Amino acid sequence: MPDRPLLAGVRVVESSMLGPAEMGGLLADLGADVIKVEPPQGDYGRQMTWPIIKSSRGDGDASLLSLHINRGKRSIAIDLRKPEGVQIYLDLVKDADVVIEAMRPGALAKRGLSYERLRELNPKIVFCSISGYGATGPYKEYPSHGIAYDTWAGQVPVAEDEHGYTYLPEHTSIGIHAGPLYGALAILAAVIGARESGEGCYVDVAQADSAAYFDWYRIESWRAYERPGDEVYGNKSDNYERRAPGTAGMKEGVRYQVYATADGGHVLFMASEQAFWKNFCEGVDRMDLFERWPGSKFADHARNNLELQGILTDIFKQKTAGEWIEFGGTHNTPIAPVNTTKTIAADPQFQHRLPWIPKEQLEADMLPFPAQLTDAALRVPERAPDVGEHTDSVLGDAGYDDDRIAALREEGVVF
Repeated sequence: MPDRPLLAGVRVVESSMLGPAEMGGLLADLGADVIKVEPPQGDYGRQMTWPIIKSSRGDGDASLLSLHINRGKRSIAIDLRKPEGVQIYLDLVKDADVVIEAMRPGALAKRGLSYERLRELNPKIVFCSISGYGATGPYKEYPSHGIAYDTWAGQVPVAEDEHGYTYLPEHTSIGIHAGPLYGALAILAAVIGARESGEGCYVDVAQADSAAYFDWYRIESWRAYERPGDEVYGNKSDNYERRAPGTAGMKEGVRYQVYATADGGHVLFMASEQAFWKNFCEGVDRMDLFERWPGSKFADHARNNLELQGILTDIFKQKTAGEWIEFGGTHNTPIAPVNTTKTIAADPQFQHRLPWIPKEQLEADMLPFPAQLTDAALRVPERAPDVGEHTDSVLGDAGYDDDRIAALREEGVVF
C-alpha cells in the first residue's frame, strides 16, 4: 500500500473554535496538512463539554471533543490583534489551498483577513466559513451552540420530566457533525476546481442548513404531502395510504419491527420484501404464516396486523440476539443487531470495521476515519496538539528563520 495519504500536498489554514473544527479534522484524517491558528490562550473548546481526559504528558488536560476533532493538526498561536500577527497569517495563506473560518462569519475580516484580501494574495484560495446559521439570513448574527441546529431542523422532540419541566432528551447530534462533513465535501470539490481553473471560491456552510439537509427525506415528504392525494400517495402495499414521513411511519409495522430476544436483547426484523418473508417462514418452519399472510412483493410491513405481531413476538423470544443474527445470514433474511452507543463496541462487525485507535496514541480511545481504502493510505492520526506546539515548525515552513521567530516571541506576537 502506498504511504502517501490521499490529501498529501493539500494545506489548510484553520481558524476554529469548538465543534466546527471537526471540518479541518476530517481533512487531516485524510492526509491534509491542517494548521490550526489559535489565539494565545488557545481554543476554549479544549475545556468544553465532557469527558475531560487527563494528559499522559502532564501538559494540560483536554476535552475528548478537542482531542478528537483536532487530532493530526499542527497548532500555531498568533496574536492577530497585532499587525505582525496578521502578516504571519498572510504568509501562511500564500502557499495554502484552503482557509477555514470555523466561528462567526466575518471574524477574520475584522482582523483584516477577509476573503477578498486573501484572494488577492492567493487567487486559488478556497475560503470556507462554517457557522451556526450561516453568513446570510435573519439569524446570521445570533449566538448559538450545537444542539440549536438540531432543534431548529426539527430533530429533537421536547420531553417532559416527572416534575412537568421540559428537557432535552438524548438524541444524535446532527448539525455539529453534518456541517463539517458537507463543508469538507464542498472544500474538496472547490480545491479540485481551483487547481483546474486557477480560481478559488468562497464557501458558506451553516450547521443548521446541514442538519436540515441531513433529514431531507422527512422534510421533503411533508412538503410533498401538501400536494393533492391523487398526485402524492403511499405504497401499493399500504393501499396507497399516506404514512407519516420517515421512521415515524414505522410504528405500526410488523414485518419491519424491533423484537425482544431470549437473552433480554433486541433485534430489528426487516422482512418487508415477500421473498425475505418467505425465507424467514421456511427457516422457522412456519410456512403456515406465509400462506396465511403472503404480503405484497415489496415494502409490505403487515401494518397493524396485531395477530401476526403477537406470533412473531413469541417466535423471537425463542433465540438469543446473536442466534437471530446468525439465522438471518444463514436463511437470507434481514435481521440486524439493536445496539446502543455503549454496547456497540462489543459488536463483531464494529470490531472488524472500526478498530479503536488506542488511548496510548491519542490520549483517548478513538474511532478511525470510516473508510476502507485499497491502493491508497489513510494517515495514522497523531495526538491533538497543545496550544502553539508547532509554532516554530510552521513558521519555519513559511520561511522564518530562528532569529525572527525568537524576536516574534519576545514581542508577544506568537507563542
